[in-house]
Amino acid sequence: MLAKHWIDYDEEADVLYMSFRKPQRANNTIEFNEDVLLRKDDNEIVGITIMNASTRKAP
Repeated sequence: MLAKHWIDYDEEADVLYMSFRKPQRANNTIEFNEDVLLRKDDNEIVGITIMNASTRKAP
């Protein structure tokens, strides 16, 4: 089964939002590091928020 995902970028705020399901209802947010937030619904990661996205380097 092919997984769906949605990506939105807010240029003014420089924030990248990745959602792995719609609607992205999360009951927990974990700060992965100072610019990356994992959005969880129980044990499932439903999204990732990357702040200061334009300053991030690809691996």
